[in-house]
Amino acid sequence: MAGFLGAHGYDPGRTQRPLLGGALAGLLSTPPAILLLLCFGSLAVEARILDVPTAATLGGGWTVTAVAGALYARIFGRAANDSRCGWLFGMAFGFIVWAGGAVLILPLASGGRTPAGHAALGLFLSLVVWGAALGILLPYVHRLLRKSIASEAREPSSGPSARLPHARTANLKDTGEPTR
Repeated sequence: MAGFLGAHGYDPGRTQRPLLGGALAGLLSTPPAILLLLCFGSLAVEARILDVPTAATLGGGWTVTAVAGALYARIFGRAANDSRCGWLFGMAFGFIVWAGGAVLILPLASGGRTPAGHAALGLFLSLVVWGAALGILLPYVHRLLRKSIASEAREPSSGPSARLPHARTANLKDTGEPTR
């Protein structure tokens, strides 16, 4: 299956910067999730379970969402850039993050303690909403980060001028022809 997807352009090219786009989209998707965590009281419960201050829980959460966003962009490849169904991929990924993080890793890290009741519901909803926001935002964030073909053509990747990029590009016009 991976070969089939690769044959049809599944893997993003080097000009697309999928990991950076995913990390930024993950960070931008975090405020709605934090709002849900606060509304359900889940953030305070998580902090108590982990025996850390709420600020440390927030800081760790921002870091995890950036890494998870980059992972989302890497796993889903070009499919993550589909603005029509990205929200659905994102929600599925948010569910996977909830299953892996809140259901598996949190109890392991806390000696078996896990949120229950409203706090558990808030944690679940926050990650699914985070995933939906990630899926919605990634195509737009990713579009802003892509290099154009023209700018990429000006930067040599091999040859003697690759080590001296300023020497080569300083003599080029917009057409790519050397100035005389």
